[in-house]
Amino acid sequence: MFDLFTDRTRRAILYSRDEAEKLANGTIDTEHILLGILREKSGHISTLFETFNVDINTMIQDIKQNCTRTDTFFLKGSMPFSANAKRAMEFALEEARLLGEKFVQPEHILLGLIKEKRGKASQILTKYGFDLYTLREELQRLKVQTNKPKTETPNIDYFCKDLTRLATENKLDPVIERDSEIDRLIEILCRRTKNNAILIGEPGTGKTAIVEGLAIKIANAEVPLSLRNKRIISMDFGTLVAGTKYRGQFEERMQVLLKEVENSGNIIVFIDEIHTMVGAGDSEGGVDAANILKPYLSKGLFQCIGATTIKEYRKYIEKDSALERRFQTIMVDPPTPQQTKKILLGLKNRYEQFHKVFITEEIVDKIIDLSERYITDRYQPDKSIDILDEASSHVKLKHEQFPEELKNLKDKLNTLLVKKKILIQAENYAAAEKITTEVESLGELYRKRYSAWLDRSKNSYSELTISDIHEIVSKISRINISNITSSDIQKAQMLKSKLESEVIGQSEAIEIVSKAIKKGVAGLHNGKKPIANFLFLGPTGVGKTELAKQLALNFFGKEDFLIRVDMSEFMEKHSVSKLLGSPPGYVGYDDGGKLTEMIRRKPYSVVLFDEIEKADPEVLNILLQIMDEGFITDSYGRRCSFKNAIIIMTSNLGTKSFLGRKKLGFNEIDNNNIDYETFCQYAHKEINEFFRPEFLNRIDNIVVFKPLVQDDLIKIIDKYIKEINGLLSKNGKHLNVSEDVKKFILSQEYDYSYGARPLRRLISKFIEDPLSELLLDGKYHKRKNISVILKNNSIHFR
Repeated sequence: MFDLFTDRTRRAILYSRDEAEKLANGTIDTEHILLGILREKSGHISTLFETFNVDINTMIQDIKQNCTRTDTFFLKGSMPFSANAKRAMEFALEEARLLGEKFVQPEHILLGLIKEKRGKASQILTKYGFDLYTLREELQRLKVQTNKPKTETPNIDYFCKDLTRLATENKLDPVIERDSEIDRLIEILCRRTKNNAILIGEPGTGKTAIVEGLAIKIANAEVPLSLRNKRIISMDFGTLVAGTKYRGQFEERMQVLLKEVENSGNIIVFIDEIHTMVGAGDSEGGVDAANILKPYLSKGLFQCIGATTIKEYRKYIEKDSALERRFQTIMVDPPTPQQTKKILLGLKNRYEQFHKVFITEEIVDKIIDLSERYITDRYQPDKSIDILDEASSHVKLKHEQFPEELKNLKDKLNTLLVKKKILIQAENYAAAEKITTEVESLGELYRKRYSAWLDRSKNSYSELTISDIHEIVSKISRINISNITSSDIQKAQMLKSKLESEVIGQSEAIEIVSKAIKKGVAGLHNGKKPIANFLFLGPTGVGKTELAKQLALNFFGKEDFLIRVDMSEFMEKHSVSKLLGSPPGYVGYDDGGKLTEMIRRKPYSVVLFDEIEKADPEVLNILLQIMDEGFITDSYGRRCSFKNAIIIMTSNLGTKSFLGRKKLGFNEIDNNNIDYETFCQYAHKEINEFFRPEFLNRIDNIVVFKPLVQDDLIKIIDKYIKEINGLLSKNGKHLNVSEDVKKFILSQEYDYSYGARPLRRLISKFIEDPLSELLLDGKYHKRKNISVILKNNSIHFR
């Protein structure tokens, strides 16, 4: 039998004899053999004990304490085995054969010791949680791991990530609504030549997910035979470059990797952010990764899938024609809201299990709607998935938050323990004993409640609510939550009152604008066109631009959702390229168009074309398409939709000449006596002469702003004073301005033809400047109310 023992097993038996001799026992029993195995602790012994969470030294001490010393006389080296020990070793031989081993290892002896129920070793091992079947299964698992063949691609395994293996282990998320892109990728990879693909799309549109989808198909054998045994490995140039500080190190590392890829013959290399390989590893006099890869790609020595953004592709890949021609391009467009919904519904189970939350279809719809509207600088499905993940995490943290009740109990316990310590130091043992009883009672209550809370936190699920989504979207977009929680219908209903409180003296214009927007929100307009198209007419400074700003703030939630285009910059024919982007080959092609880039980032916005009459007629042709079709195509060939935007054009055509006319007697027209209907007719007549009919016919509403009268200007002054009081309130002060002062300000250096714009300057001159000097002098240090009055035709503060 001993001939079938390995060297490690023989050493363990020798150690067991030593242990029996030390204890002066007459025979080597099962407990001595167990001590010998624990002393040897090579092979899988340490791993097994770690798996069963047993400390070897603790078990050794336990065995020695339970072994009785007999002081039996024996000749050194001639101690026999007990009957139990012999049976245990026979069982070990059987276990080795059952596991398909020719030789007996110490692990098999351990199995034999457990199987020999009459021995002390079996009782000790059972006491520590070992059982025959679990131990046998664990040994089989360790055997499989040990017998794994040595990898043929050690460098690839170290530097790269095997997506196919991750797919086999079900560690990749499912890929939904990308079947056409995956099929196109398979077609390219199955080509005879130029069988390399590059995925081009905006960040967050799912380029990497498409490659993961292909890996899942390969793992499930859902691909053509030529791709069945392929491995997709993800190469990260950041990892490859790391640590290569000397010339030639990076090139050497790359060559070793590429040689492994070439020799394996079944590897497809995926390079995310493929533009990073241009210049990667290019130290002084070195060669970058792109130039190292080119020969391999041109000879077809391996296949490659790249992924990059449109901007980076044009900047790095497209300029290198030798590199570009090796790849077939696949454009990856952001999914539509309907596709995004299917993606989120497909992923929600994973997020539900991870965060322990319930996610309903209504929540998914709300996430997509709010992400489309308020997170405009990112793309689907990434932004919707981020909201879902963060909102679920937010709910999970709230659910797992340490309860206030337990916190108070813990604080009370700590207070009692401190009190007890003080009493013991003071030798007041009777009082300390009383507190000990209270501590034990309170401690038991704390443990019960803590255990109950822990069970609830681990096993119960919370529900993700719409208010949680609102909170997270507000944090991400930095938009006030009240603007997010109200719907478009609510905003449209409240729009008129909000605009009238901010834009003074233009109730007729506000009425027209609010009615048109209500019609758009109610769904009574062509869904492909903008929500509304307006032409604002009126003299300077009457509130045309201010109304556009307030519309962006009150309807879309933020003033940032105003895209302002100054049409005085587009007075030449060629300036249309500024809006759409320069043609290929011209300066600025990579930058895109001013208008198209802005509307792609902010599809929900007010687009203001200021002073439209100054633009060249060729530029106005662009507006025809926007108002009629609801989209334009940029220099990259991408469609930019305006269907969620409000288009506003401003002009002062007709109004300036009307106000400048002289009445009989050579007096200028008084703003207070202007007839609004006559004013509108005059303005319409002039724009009909200036603009082409096809342009005017595409405008939903021509809104005429009337000149501001004295009452309007006084209300605007009140607004400015309210702003000043808002600043003064921080120091506990308030400013009261008399009506005489307001009228006096209007009588000084004020020209009605400039509207409200000069008022800010006059307020600064007559109120803010003298007030700041008085405050700095300390004259009003203790005074809370400061009055501004008119005395002897001059302004006084008191």
